[in-house]
Parts: sequence; C-alpha cells; structure tokens
Amino acid sequence: MIEHINWYPGHMKKTRELIQDNLKAVDLVVEILDSRIPVSSRNPIIGELLGNKKRIVLLGKCDLADEAETARWQEYFGGRNAALPMNAQTGEHTKEFFRLLQEYQRKRDAERSYKRPLRLMIVGVPNVGKSSFINRLTAKKSTKTGDRPGVTKGKQWITLENGMQLLDTPGILWPKFEDPKVGLYLAFCGSIKEEILDVQDLAFELLKVLRERYPEELRARYKLPELGSPDEYYEDLYDEDGMPIPPALADMEAIAEKRGFYLSGKRIDYERTGRMLLDEFRSGLIGRITLEQAPRK
Repeated sequence: MIEHINWYPGHMKKTRELIQDNLKAVDLVVEILDSRIPVSSRNPIIGELLGNKKRIVLLGKCDLADEAETARWQEYFGGRNAALPMNAQTGEHTKEFFRLLQEYQRKRDAERSYKRPLRLMIVGVPNVGKSSFINRLTAKKSTKTGDRPGVTKGKQWITLENGMQLLDTPGILWPKFEDPKVGLYLAFCGSIKEEILDVQDLAFELLKVLRERYPEELRARYKLPELGSPDEYYEDLYDEDGMPIPPALADMEAIAEKRGFYLSGKRIDYERTGRMLLDEFRSGLIGRITLEQAPRK
C-alpha cells in the first residue's frame, strides 16, 4: 500500500517565488482545480500567497467528472460568479468565463481613474489543464500541453484578443501531503510524475476507491459482473500461500485476465494492467468519476 507521496523538486520552489513576485502586477487570479478532486488539487501554498487577492475558481476537466458532483462543488465555492466548470477540449463555459472577466473589468475601471485591460495570473497544480485552457482562450497553441506534469517550465505573458493579459505559471505542489489520500488522488489524476511511483500499487489503490464508489462503471467498462462485489464475495479466494486475496486485487486480476495481460508462464502482468487502469481512468473511459464529494447541506 502507498502511504506517503512526497514530491517537491527545486522548480516548485522557483514557481512559488515567481507567483509571489508577480502577484502585485495582476488584478485577478484564475485558480484551476481538477473537477475530480477539487480539495486535493487545491494547493494550500497558493491560498497563503494570494491572501485577499480577487480570484475565480475554474473546475477544470469537468468532462471527466460526475456532473452532479461538479454542480455541487460549484455551489460550494460560491456559485457561478466565483466558480465555473471548464472543459478546455470543447470550450464549454468559455463565454461565461469571458463574461465574468468583463464584470471584473467594469468594476476595476469604476474604482480607478487609470483604465487598462485586466492582467490575470493562472495558477494550479501540475497537469490540471492550465495550458489547454489558455490555448482555448487564445484559439491557438500559445503554450505547450501534455498529459503529464511539468510541461510548462517558466512564466509566460499572453495577450488575449480583448487586450487582457494572462500570466501562465508552471504547476506547483507543496512539500508534504499531510493527508496521504491527497497524494494518492493527485497521483491518480496524473499530477505527480510516475517515475517516483509504483504503477501497480497506485492502480490497486485506485481500484479500492472505484469498487466502493463507482462499481457499476467498472462492471460496464470491463464487462465483468463480479467487479466491485461486496467483500464477502471474495472470502473463499486465497493465493498460492493460503493468504486471502484482497477484493481490489481480485478485481485487478479479473481485469487482467479479461484483457489477456500475461507474462510468460501465464503469470498476470500487473504492471501493464495497472498502467491501463490509470490511463483509462484519466481519459474518462471508465466513466465520469469524481473522487471527492462536495459537502452536503
């Protein structure tokens, strides 16, 4: 089992300093969270740096998340004037985002005699979709994108058609995850480089969550009716050493057998199975899944 994940290389410290040094130059901060894990993808360091600076929260990658949960999270963060779902792939909600910017522009112009277009700063954890979002706003490839953390290396000022300026910043994590679940959720969603992780163990932990929260999606995707069954279903399953097989591991092995992921000697290829499970979760093939539920009133 993965208990602790720590990931804080030198460029994270530089990004923190970059945000701090440029904060006075911007009027508004756009904080992008991952709709699937809005709490775990909210960096507490960013909150400390921003203080009372005005900000808009974007619930990114909303096309991969449970729609009902995204609506609850939007309400939790203050409704549509403070938080918006965002799908950078289709541009859904982009017009509403520009409407919010125009409202902020009017307020700023009314408060100050010197009028100029807004300056915005884009912040978020690695691989949360900042670059894809900016490319959607500019309708061109202004920044590099990739389905892995660490693509954006330095700050970039980008001018929109309406004259507003965006400061893109590299993704930033924090030195230590006090709650191990936060590190796991970030790893599930690809915000932590896989070089420091065991893919098999990570996929096993993901299956534990999915079989509890989204068993129907698991069954539908892999066409195995037993996936996500209650623990009692697996009570009679033992490994070759006579030890009980954990339900999530039994699910993982059933999926591997269904896909034909074997090594020589008919041994299950856990590495390939784990990577496939993570890839299919991250791309939404297993279903629209939100790992963190918004507080219920």
